[in-house]
Amino acid sequence: MIKAGIIGATGYAGGELVRILMAHKEVEIKWYGSRSYIDKKYAEVYQNMFQIVEDVCLDDNMEELAKQVDVIFTATPQGFCASMMNDDILSKVKVVDLSADYRIKDVAVYEKWYGIEHKSPQYIDEAVYGLCEINREDVKKARLVANPGCYTTCSILTAYPLVKEGLIDPDTLIIDAKSGTSGAGRGAKVPNLYCEVNENIKAYGVASHRHTPEIEEQLGYAAGKEILLNFTPHLVPMNRGILVTEYAKLNQVKKPDGSRGLPSYEDIKAVYDKYYKEEKFVRVLEKGICPETKWVEGSNYVDVNFVIDERTGRIIMMGALDNLVKGAAGQAVQNMNLMFGFKECEGLELVPMFP
Repeated sequence: MIKAGIIGATGYAGGELVRILMAHKEVEIKWYGSRSYIDKKYAEVYQNMFQIVEDVCLDDNMEELAKQVDVIFTATPQGFCASMMNDDILSKVKVVDLSADYRIKDVAVYEKWYGIEHKSPQYIDEAVYGLCEINREDVKKARLVANPGCYTTCSILTAYPLVKEGLIDPDTLIIDAKSGTSGAGRGAKVPNLYCEVNENIKAYGVASHRHTPEIEEQLGYAAGKEILLNFTPHLVPMNRGILVTEYAKLNQVKKPDGSRGLPSYEDIKAVYDKYYKEEKFVRVLEKGICPETKWVEGSNYVDVNFVIDERTGRIIMMGALDNLVKGAAGQAVQNMNLMFGFKECEGLELVPMFP
């Protein structure tokens, strides 16, 4: 058994970490960190943990926590982990950071999009971007993992095989994304009140959402060049879920007769299967089936599929995941499993909930 500490345990992602780790055969939670609820029983914050978790909430003293556990999860706002990180902590524990502090390799880009100074840029190069399906071997050797965002996980995995294989022009990529309200966190904000969200759908962060450079950077690695794309998120009146619909121009490919033309359904499907057939948590759906958030809710799965629009020469790619599981806590546990040599799916074989 290893010991885990969670800073930010009373946020939505932190709560999901607790729920998942409580059923993990190899982990014991030793520290429920929450600056807002110090000395209050965790089960009083989340009543679903009544008679399951008896611990009280502790502070966010990362130095002290590092003396007591083997892994620290920081489910905290941007800037916290970077402000706490030092050599002493990393010499004692492994860290999975659920914020954006170490996701973007260019510190100037991070500071521009997040509007804060990065307090420990010396660890950015070392941090591994924890998208397990792409960076699995690097995650296994890491002591600091930058857990990807929910929008970014869904957006990247949906397009990655086609970008990597050069079947689409990534500079034509347009991502239309929709999220449930839990993606905004548990803090009280007027735009997230019931009356503001219910019976409504709205775009936000148009041409300015801070997940844009993260998606561009990671898909740029796949393309082998810098890319620019349009990413537009929307808020929808549901608790959980991310749905992305992505559009891009198809590149022509060489056909068996020597001519060139658009790739066929079979060509595209073969590429998705090449990358995801052996992946436990990425499900490439059958032809004609569109991903839906309700079929991944409460699970660590990502459902993806595509449709070729021969009339326009474009492809429509679709993906769905639970923003609190594969988009946050589940992916963090998947990273932890790789870092400690556990079975990658340990604690994560969660059957999607319906209804």
